[in-house]
Amino acid sequence: MTQALKDRTEDKTPAPGPARRKRTDTIVDAIKRMIVEHGLGPGDRLPQEKDLMAQYQAGKGTVREALKSLEVQGLIRIRTGPGGGAFIERMSESRAMSLLSNFLFAKDLTISHIYEMRKVLEPLVAVSAIANIDEAGFRRLHDIIAIYDHEPADAEERWNQRMAELDFHAIVAEYSDNPILAFTCRFLQRLLKELAICHDIYVQPEPVMRQSGIQHQRDLIAALRAGDAQAVHAILTRHMAEAEQQMLGLQARIEARFLEDRPEPGRKRH
Repeated sequence: MTQALKDRTEDKTPAPGPARRKRTDTIVDAIKRMIVEHGLGPGDRLPQEKDLMAQYQAGKGTVREALKSLEVQGLIRIRTGPGGGAFIERMSESRAMSLLSNFLFAKDLTISHIYEMRKVLEPLVAVSAIANIDEAGFRRLHDIIAIYDHEPADAEERWNQRMAELDFHAIVAEYSDNPILAFTCRFLQRLLKELAICHDIYVQPEPVMRQSGIQHQRDLIAALRAGDAQAVHAILTRHMAEAEQQMLGLQARIEARFLEDRPEPGRKRH
């Protein structure tokens, strides 16, 4: 017998167990299972509050707290008044992404953080799209390239072009057969649109070496058409690495310009 086991045997101290879950959380999970098991969809109504209280042997306050938690999660909507109750909601992708963005708000995200993920996931999501993308999808990809295959006429067009470059990859993700992978890639693309330093990059009249990126995208379309998974993966791997280096280079130029323009302490600008 080891000393630790001997000591525990002698003092009769019980081993620590898992933290006890709140009753509310247990009911939330039970209602989620009920929704799935009964095939309930958007617009369907949950059982009345009193029926939930009886079903889960819980008080009114506990059931209401559970329903409020589900509403905050975007899974149900509670209506008051005649004909009211708890109704199943379809959480939009935009809402889900907003919740995640709020979680990451104070995490000091960087371009490198995002591209660490994109370099791994974008090639995978493109490969997963091979079996599903059709002629309509290929037309959409060609059409979106046409938005940014030329120099912008003004600041508004420049911004629209940069957003369209990201939307190209969102279209590819739409054809993925892996919903988690597709959602994650689109979320990373959204982060690039929202990240402050990226916004600063996109609005700057910096020269953008986009022709190489466009060629990668055209090569990708050809590889998708051919069903060549190895080529698709390789093309996206190169494209993401190149895009990261370009973004980091633009960031460095903007930050260097900011430092040059900042006056030295005690020295007035003229």
